[in-house]
Amino acid sequence: MRLGVLDVGSNTVHLLVMDAHPGARPLPAHSHKAELRLAQLLDARGAIGADGVELLVATIRDAVQAAEDKGVEELLPFATSAVREATNADEVLARVRTETGVELRVLTGEEEARHTFLAARRWFGWSAGKLLVLDIGGGSLEIAYGIDEDPDAAASLPLGAGRLTAGWLPGDPVDASDVRALRRHVRAQIARTVGEFSRLGGADRAVATSKTFKQLARLTGAARSGDGLYVQRELKRESLEAWVPKLAAMTTAERAGLPGVSADRANQLLAGALVAEAALDLYGLDSVEICPWALREGVILRHLDHLPVSHPQSHPTP
Repeated sequence: MRLGVLDVGSNTVHLLVMDAHPGARPLPAHSHKAELRLAQLLDARGAIGADGVELLVATIRDAVQAAEDKGVEELLPFATSAVREATNADEVLARVRTETGVELRVLTGEEEARHTFLAARRWFGWSAGKLLVLDIGGGSLEIAYGIDEDPDAAASLPLGAGRLTAGWLPGDPVDASDVRALRRHVRAQIARTVGEFSRLGGADRAVATSKTFKQLARLTGAARSGDGLYVQRELKRESLEAWVPKLAAMTTAERAGLPGVSADRANQLLAGALVAEAALDLYGLDSVEICPWALREGVILRHLDHLPVSHPQSHPTP
């Protein structure tokens, strides 16, 4: 069957179309996305402004049309931290439902972490042992750990690259004092979670998902995306630590010219690097392996788990 997952995130509205059925590996068929940066459209009251709501409705309407054009049989729409934390979330959700017919499911931060963990577990398999999974989004950082498909511990922190850039790094290039203040804030937030996860024991494999981690890995020498989905990629803490001060000294335009860095994410790269560096350091990780699957794949996999497995009909030989 052809499924579509519609992810209304803090940075983008992303429709991922996949051909999937229970017991099989989902295969990507189409991707349609638009950069909205909802996390940066919140007003002083923490609400998504009228223009932002109009843009969101129009973007979702376009995504629904794209899903229809691609033959999607079932759409799985959800929203994450930007909508979840907006003070007018109920109003926004009602408007989207009325004008597009889409009933957005708002995921909690812990649900985000658990779905992403499932995707990483399925990608790496049981032989990976105990997994520690890190995911930096536009609005939040998710951390999950466990040996099964459902993690033993999961946490979500308001440390997304878009959110931190908007709230802490106004300059271009950024001011050194702002970078130091953000670094202290990020490390204090992450440090609060370390004890909870450390009590569960060390991970056999540490992995990271999301566009931020992928760009940082490419920047520090990992293979290009064009080299294929199954090429092993990792982000080493030592290499990342060397790049952070360089990124802090650059303008957004200069970062956009770096290998693997997209122009629409260049302004968020420094904040994302500070979060990644802190997470690797405080969790005692020398490196993390990049997982191609993340939240959207996790949502589809969980949905498939609740569908009956169909088997080919056998016919007697005449």
